[in-house]
Amino acid sequence: MKGNMNITYKVLCQKDTNKEITIEALLNNEKVLKVIKSEFGKGIRNLVLTSDDKAALLTLATEKELYSFEVSKNDFADILDLAEEDARGRKLLKKECDRVEIVDIETSN
Repeated sequence: MKGNMNITYKVLCQKDTNKEITIEALLNNEKVLKVIKSEFGKGIRNLVLTSDDKAALLTLATEKELYSFEVSKNDFADILDLAEEDARGRKLLKKECDRVEIVDIETSN
């Protein structure tokens, strides 16, 4: 195969989080209600918070920096190993951050 691939990856750490929270769970939390009321309804009494879609999700996730490198299309089978090698070369892999996740693969001629 001729051409190259641009590989984008992120480094994963043990303490990373990716949690989904429903609006209903937020509205049932007294601390959250108090903060919302004090921030957006300051000085107003008898406020009630409601939502049309209680199943709507908010995602709480660790923000990750994306890294890229370019390889030949012939190296497709080794992409993950090459991404780990690139991360090691950039000194991104540490004690608690020891894995990579491929985010995107773009091909070019």
